[in-house]
Amino acid sequence: MANTSVLVVDDSALMRRAIRGILEQAGGFEVSTARNGADALDQLDRARPDVVTLDVNMPEMDGLTCLAKIMAERPTPVVMVSSLTEANALVTLEALELGAVDYVAKPGGTVSLNMDDIATEITGKVRAAAKARIGRAHGLSARIRQTPPPREPAAGRRTDLVVIGSSTGGPALLADLLPQLPGTLSAPVVIAQHIPASFTATLARRLDESCALRVHEVDRIMTVRPGSIYLGRGSNDVVVARRTDGLIVKSVPAGAEYRWHPSVDRLVASARRHVAAERLVCALLTGMGDDGAAEMAAVRAEGGRTIAESEETAVVWGMPGELARRGGATEVLPSYAIADRLAQWVR
Repeated sequence: MANTSVLVVDDSALMRRAIRGILEQAGGFEVSTARNGADALDQLDRARPDVVTLDVNMPEMDGLTCLAKIMAERPTPVVMVSSLTEANALVTLEALELGAVDYVAKPGGTVSLNMDDIATEITGKVRAAAKARIGRAHGLSARIRQTPPPREPAAGRRTDLVVIGSSTGGPALLADLLPQLPGTLSAPVVIAQHIPASFTATLARRLDESCALRVHEVDRIMTVRPGSIYLGRGSNDVVVARRTDGLIVKSVPAGAEYRWHPSVDRLVASARRHVAAERLVCALLTGMGDDGAAEMAAVRAEGGRTIAESEETAVVWGMPGELARRGGATEVLPSYAIADRLAQWVR
């Protein structure tokens, strides 16, 4: 099997050496480097990398400008590399909306001296990015959204809660999908998106600005109400519970038995304990791994309704693909059809 070709772009020679060393030590990668965005674009056609890792803050041409040019001139899977500041969180989310596949947070700031702490994350995300579908999901969405799936007859049952899980490619898809949901949606929506804690508040604010429904970061115990979307705080887990006055959501420490956080499996398991399956609607979106597949398959087996994003549009068809393989999806739908189906089911 041929090595994965990676172009590492960072203005810090120290960072270029560190990322290159991590990838080469892991094996299976052929690595070249560029000192800024302009240098990366000069090398793009010559190196023809399978994946680009791209720093956010660089002189001459920053990461966001470079990303936009890569997507316009030679679409290539890109993994953003940034420090965990509020400003960089905003830029990184903008990069994901522009088409970056994923991001890696530098553990020690702009120039990190402890990159070995995230070596496994870097190699895993670069390997996943090499298999990602670039530009398909959102291009299709914009083009085909005018033709929603056929409208189903009313099911005659009430939905108490909608649960959505997503990972790699999720922030961009959520930014596309959630604004399509009507403000009259009769059930609250709870989302577990794999993301660092420092990104969640920024993502919630951006989504709230574009959605008819209110979007909240779950940073405390919150009563869930129709007309609202609740985004689990990153790096923690989000769970559903019940009090005498109704359902609540709360952020809890990440469970060691779960690999990804916020854990989709943990969220769905908590929803199953407090909401009858026939009153649950779940959707599993793009992401690597299998988080959420087992619990959503159980929801369907118990009489609930579930959606898996199709391979046609998923950036990475890991999580939704596993749900489909388990026979746990009521429907397998492309991204541009999911909001319409949710609106039909949740009246």
